Parts: sequence; structure tokens; C-alpha cells
Amino acid sequence: MKVSIITAVRNCVNTIAFTLESVAQQSFPDIEHVLIDGASTDGTLDVVRRNDSRVAVLISERDSGIYDAFNKGLRHATGDMVGFLNAGDRYASEHSIQRLLDATRLHGVDAVFGDLAIVHPQSRAVLRTYRSGGYSARRTSFGYMPAHPTLLVRRSVFERFGVFDTSYRIAGDFEFVARTFGKGLISYTHVPETLVYMDDGGLSNRGWKSKWAITKEMHRACRSNGLPSSWLRLLLRLPLKYLAEVRGKD
Repeated sequence: MKVSIITAVRNCVNTIAFTLESVAQQSFPDIEHVLIDGASTDGTLDVVRRNDSRVAVLISERDSGIYDAFNKGLRHATGDMVGFLNAGDRYASEHSIQRLLDATRLHGVDAVFGDLAIVHPQSRAVLRTYRSGGYSARRTSFGYMPAHPTLLVRRSVFERFGVFDTSYRIAGDFEFVARTFGKGLISYTHVPETLVYMDDGGLSNRGWKSKWAITKEMHRACRSNGLPSSWLRLLLRLPLKYLAEVRGKD
């Protein structure tokens, strides 16, 4: 089995090396790292080129957003399984991908995911943990989804059900989950371990304005895919998710 890891990056000169190193250090041997750069101007490409032996595919050009970048990566990915690890994100251990693949083989599923730790960008201290074990297809309409940076999906799933919808700015990954997981079209399993570290302050974690923006897109995604949802359901996920993360529960 071959794995393609797609990294979308733009002007991340201070963090891209962490991600490149993290993928390169994985114990699973057959990994293709596909890096899609959105025409960076801050020296990001210089860092990538100094590490060119770690990158199988490099594309640098302007794009229309992260989901456009993901789709470019998918067009060049040749792995049986595909994952997405953005600039600054890194695997929690050298065995993260191997653990996901072991679960895929054991259960014979289309997709597999684990848990995500959100860390302080300077100290690297864990601030909270996003646990995916409580996810189910039914809970999609309440705004829940697996931790996307931990997700590995068979490439054939994208061939069957399509790629990311680029009309979404912040919740295109949720729309893909709603379209596939939420409608019960694919099988999946969960690895109950923290497999990826993500720096705090990402696009979907920037205060209440960002949370409202993603909620609006989630509402559209549920309606577009025929999932029974409501504004109340989606807004209630915010305090419940916070309490679960603080308490360390699913």
C-alpha cells in the first residue's frame, strides 16, 4: 500500500520545515509527499528546495484557496491512501501513518482517523485535544467530523464521490465528510491515539467570527447533502465540543 500526503502551504517559512521533517521521519516506507504552494513570497520555497529530496511533487502557483490546493494535490497523488497535513502540522510520532494503515488493514475500511492535539505555537504545550472517537455518521448533522489532519482516505473514494467543493472557504473538508461519511456511503474506523499536532490559531480556530463563518458553511453543506440539521444543532456543538476537549472526553 502506498500513501500520498498532500500539504497545502502559502507563506509559511517558519513552519514548513517541521511538516517536511515530520513526514520524512515516518516509519512507513512508501510515502509520497505532494506539496502545493500558493505562490509564496516569504522564502517558503527556499526551505522546500533545500529539502527537495523529501518532496515527491512540488507545484507552486496561485490558487483560489486551500480546497483548490487540495484538489491540485489529488490530481497528482498516486497513493492508495491519501492524507492532508498542512504547513506547521506534524505527526505526533514516527509511527502515526503506520498506526492508521494497520487499522485500515485490520478493519478493511475506506477511511481511518485518529485524535488531534492543538498545541501552543511557541512552547508546543498541548492546549486541548480533539478526540474523534465519538464521531458517527448521524453526528455529522450536528457539526461533528473526524479530525481532518489525521484522516487517511482511499483515493478511490475521491474518484467515486468527487473532490473538494471550492465554493467553500473554510468548511470544504466538512462538506466532503457530509457528502461521504454523513450519508453512510463509506466505511471507516478510529484509532484512539493522538496522531497529529496542530498549532493553535488556524483558520477554523480564530475566535467567534471564524466559528460563525464555519457554522454558516456547515449549515449549507448539510442542506446541500440532504442531512437533517438546523442552526440550533450546529451552534450547540461549540460549547459541547469545548467541554469535551477540556475534560478530555469524546
